[in-house]
Formats: sequence, C-alpha cells, structure tokens
Amino acid sequence: MAQRLITMTSDFGASDHFVGTMKGVILSINPEAKIVDICNSVHSFDILDGALTIAQAYRYFPSDTVHMVIVDPGVGTNRRPLLVTADKHMFLAPDNGVLSLVYEREERLSVRHITAEHYFLQPMSHTFHGRDLFSAVAGWLSKGVEVAKFGEEVTDFVRFAAPKPKPVNDTLMKGVVLKSDKFGNLITNFTPKEVPQLFEPSPPTFKILVGKTEVTRMRDTYSGGAAGEVFGVLGSMGYLEIAVNRGSAAKTIGADKGSDVGVLFEAAAAAPAAT
Repeated sequence: MAQRLITMTSDFGASDHFVGTMKGVILSINPEAKIVDICNSVHSFDILDGALTIAQAYRYFPSDTVHMVIVDPGVGTNRRPLLVTADKHMFLAPDNGVLSLVYEREERLSVRHITAEHYFLQPMSHTFHGRDLFSAVAGWLSKGVEVAKFGEEVTDFVRFAAPKPKPVNDTLMKGVVLKSDKFGNLITNFTPKEVPQLFEPSPPTFKILVGKTEVTRMRDTYSGGAAGEVFGVLGSMGYLEIAVNRGSAAKTIGADKGSDVGVLFEAAAAAPAAT
C-alpha cells in the first residue's frame, strides 16, 4: 500500500518543542512518512479557529491523507480521541467539535473512538496526547494499518454549528467576525448565500456596519481599494471580508474576532398611492 501523507493543524505554535516532537514520534514509527504543516498557529484553545483552518485546507490534499487536528483544551480528561474517515480523507482529533465544519461538508462519515492502547506510546502523558496518542496513531495509519483496528464506531460525537447571520428586519442582517487573519483582514460569517445582492456587479445601496465604521464599497481584490480605504471583498474562504489595501482592517476599525457585523440595505421606495 502507498504511504499515506500526514498533515498537522494545531495551536502548539513554533516556540516550543511540541510540533517537532510529534514529528519525531511519527518518523520513529514510519521513517518513510511525509508530513505537511497546514498551520500550527491556531489561536490557543480556540476550537472554532481550528475548525475553520482544517475545513479550508483538507480538500486540497491527495486522497487518503491523514489530517491531525490537535486543538485540545480538554487533554487528559474524559473527552474521546477520534479517528474520522470521510470519502477521501482521514482525521485524528479530540472529540470537542474541532471537526464540526468537516462534518458539515462530508456526506458520509465513519467516526471511531480510538481505544487500541497498544498503538500508543507508553507511559502516556495526561497533558500531551498529541505526542503519545495522536502522533503514534498517525504513524501507524501512514503505514497502512486498517482504521477498524483502532476502535469501534460511535455516533454521539461532539459537533457544533458555526454562527450564521440572522435577519433583524427586511433591510438589516446581523452577523459576526469569525477571525482576523495575519494581514488584519476581518473574515465575517456572511457568504453570497445570505446576501447575494452584495456581490452583484452593481449592488443596491448598502452599509456594512463593523464597530463604529460604515463600509459602503465592495471591491474585487485587496489591491482594488484606495490607500486607507476600508472595503468589502469576497475572500478565498468564501466569506465576506473587511479589508484595507496594504493595511490592517482590524487595526483601522478596532475590531477583531467576535465583533458584531451588520449588513444594511437601503429600504425600497414605497409605491405611489393609487389615485
């Protein structure tokens, strides 16, 4: 069987030994393993940020890739370690909802509680399952060990729905900033599905309300705005983003993850009264 590629998504960062140690465990089990970092800078303990990160990336990897998603504030507790098999990909993650957006995108899933302790490193730390459990299982999976050997299927796994925009009235819809990226772009939870008219070539008069700022222009690209202009753009994640050309919208507006966002359209003019 061909070697399975392994990816890593975590909140471990780059200033400690954690990520390098996990790779060492994998390579000690399978020296031929290929490991790709998706992102090890997920916000600490931020399960939604981890869910957004893996959901955006996993489909661009080859079939049969093993994705490790370790954002695990409940490490060492009774939360379960999971092995999830979708049509083309596998996932290793704690049962805390970090795969919720993957669950939304995949029609067929097999979710297993990993219980086969003979595949773990021993003794197993209560604070570093990324090393002793998930990396060890990833190493064995990369060598082609059958998924059924790691544990039984479960159906009561944890999942959550990402926050969705909600209409307030006929002209106003309220949403939220999901995250601020490295460039300071504010990724909202609005998509063309909720506000299709915002993304038309000639949208109706609108205001995007973020903090105390009113955004009144949409652009096709980040460089399409004038210097210092705050504008909306449809980003590669598929969400409405608030951006500044070569600047940080987060700093300019003073907004961040969790900030309220409103999309307000001008009310249609009333029809003239019949005479």
